[in-house]
Amino acid sequence: MATSWGSLLQDEQQLEELARQAVDRALAEGVLLRTTQEPSSSDVVNYAPFTLFPSLVPSALLEQAYAVQMDFNLLVDAVSQNPAFLEQTLSSTIKMDNFTARLFDIYKQVLEEGIAQTVFLGLNRSDYMFQCSADGSPALKQIEINTISASFGGLASRTPAVHQHVLNVLSKTKEAAKILSNNPSKGLALGIAKAWELYGSANAQVLLIAQEKERNIFDQRAIENELLAKNIHLIRRRFEDVSEKGSLDQDQRLFMDGQEIAVVYFRDGYMPSQYSTQNWKARLLLERSCAVKCPDIATQLAGTKKVQQELSRAGVLEMLLPGQPEAVARLRATFAGLYSLDMGEEGDQAITEALAAPSRFVLKPQREGGGNNLYGEEMVQALEQLKDHEERASYILMEKIEPEPFENCLLRPGSPVRVVQCISELGIFGVYVRSRTQDLPTSQVSQMAPI
Repeated sequence: MATSWGSLLQDEQQLEELARQAVDRALAEGVLLRTTQEPSSSDVVNYAPFTLFPSLVPSALLEQAYAVQMDFNLLVDAVSQNPAFLEQTLSSTIKMDNFTARLFDIYKQVLEEGIAQTVFLGLNRSDYMFQCSADGSPALKQIEINTISASFGGLASRTPAVHQHVLNVLSKTKEAAKILSNNPSKGLALGIAKAWELYGSANAQVLLIAQEKERNIFDQRAIENELLAKNIHLIRRRFEDVSEKGSLDQDQRLFMDGQEIAVVYFRDGYMPSQYSTQNWKARLLLERSCAVKCPDIATQLAGTKKVQQELSRAGVLEMLLPGQPEAVARLRATFAGLYSLDMGEEGDQAITEALAAPSRFVLKPQREGGGNNLYGEEMVQALEQLKDHEERASYILMEKIEPEPFENCLLRPGSPVRVVQCISELGIFGVYVRSRTQDLPTSQVSQMAPI
């Protein structure tokens, strides 16, 4: 995938001036983060890191990613409704991974008590890279699907204007016109609004579960503002606040500070460090309620790496999506190689192959939030330590995707403007709403988020 920015990257003086203009436009458009020094305050903010020039995406792969997102929506929803599959798939993982086990305990308790909610909302993001094939052509390969706190829909809605501005400054108006309009925050808000509507209480609010130190608040505010434009009010609270002031009535309706809650939107709760004993109790309270959880705990479990690996097994997609061979084919075409590390011959073979050719693989724990995967020598050391221990079942092995690198300028606060080798990810947001009390077809929306 050749880039057309080569000649523009040679003029350092021009790049410096373009960077200044791009940063100013990013600040004006709201491509913002709170600072590391003051993550709980918006008194001082800075621009979020971004590339000076837009990344090129082959149109055929973009269309493929859009088309298959509908299938991923249906697949995630199907997994979340299949307790037997989740229990079997995660049986080895929950023995070794305490975080997944705690989530699964809440899931089992809610199942045994009876699921109170009747409307289900999924806001997910499927991330891809473009695998460089032997003949040089790119292929769309999924890295992961995020089913909880899928972020950057708000900031991604504002970056097209920044890149259009840069290209217009260069009088590249034709190229600027080719940048696609992109507003994931609107699509995400539409999903929340539909779930709120189906909940059926005009005075109920949306509860966003927030971290106390949240640098990415402007990404979240974009969705909040879209909801407010529909006269749907959102309140931000921490798990600790839910524990202290949240309650359920006899009908399992959720109240926060005396206000009924229709939808709970999690922007926290995807990492072990985000849970204290108090926070686990708050999560259970939320799950037992009839409020629409985004995600409910079954959907969070559906997004684990272990589930991703099991979905790649022969026959599993056909079991989950019966009578849909076209959807199965579209999904399977995006899968990279995924391998179980459960104790036994299959796991032993996967470890042997990874140790023999470590550059071909990546080791993934059951974690979200980025920065947890192991590569190269770190992966080798980890596998050597894990190979004879059951703890290895808390990881999966994945074929390393090898995209073609390209040159661009990465702009980040405090760093000099310089041309670097980059690789690109493409994130596609998916939105679905399901009601089990009405004959309602799944509502689905796809939105693109360049990452």
